Amino acid sequence: MSQRFLNPDVLAGISGLDLIARTVVDGFVAGLHRSPDFGFSQEFAEYRAYTPGDDLRHVDWNVFARTERAYLKRYRGETNSLLTVLLDASQSMEYGSHGVTKIDYARYLAASLFYLAIHSQRDAAGLIVFDDEVRNYIRPSTRHGQLQRLLSGLELAEPRARTNFAKPMEHFQEFLRRRGLVVIVSDFYESPDVIVRTIEPLRFHGNEVVLFHILDRQEIKPEFSESAVLIDVETTQRMEVTPDYAKHEYRDKMAAHLAALRERCRDARLDYFHLTIRQGRN
Repeated sequence: MSQRFLNPDVLAGISGLDLIARTVVDGFVAGLHRSPDFGFSQEFAEYRAYTPGDDLRHVDWNVFARTERAYLKRYRGETNSLLTVLLDASQSMEYGSHGVTKIDYARYLAASLFYLAIHSQRDAAGLIVFDDEVRNYIRPSTRHGQLQRLLSGLELAEPRARTNFAKPMEHFQEFLRRRGLVVIVSDFYESPDVIVRTIEPLRFHGNEVVLFHILDRQEIKPEFSESAVLIDVETTQRMEVTPDYAKHEYRDKMAAHLAALRERCRDARLDYFHLTIRQGRN
């Protein structure tokens, strides 16, 4: 992977990201999960009487020697979790007020999750990169080289077009039948009602859903010394703002947006984390 977004110097302004990634993966992608089904792993569960057709390799011959009865050892089966990251690569993700843009931060976060899931947990992981279309899809897998494929997919994710959350949801429903952990990384510049209404069907189908809301500090608390024209990079709409507007009315509207999204996610049982990119480590 290019040092472009994993360079430690560039990422010096990102604090707590590894801890957040580890907390999420350890909490939701718990690795080799206990299964309700029986298999032949290393964890003994119970004995079962032999019946014709059973594999003789699993007969406990020590028990047979003592009792002259054939019993099979049954072991607790193991299943792996499934992690799918939906990465918003719309034009607004290209913004950054210093060395780290939102897409840089999102790539690093996704890379951390993939590393922990595959390398540490041995879980299947996949990627959907989207804007107003699905631009890349890497099917979840535990095959050799999957981590490199995912990191390459992150490398190729370049911001363009507008955000349409419906597109990755349609793709997800069509190609991914197995339940797992779905992580959505975006700046979520959309109505909270629209965002949650579009995403919550994933929860209805039994998935654990986590939203990582990435914003630059200047998007939350902009500081202007004079009037400026703000341009929406996705719609090209323009808006002239004064320093007083940026300091008061704009901040109030942004705070209301964040509070509404957090509340709607809580009501829909979606896990929500707001991450702010700041200069330095403070």
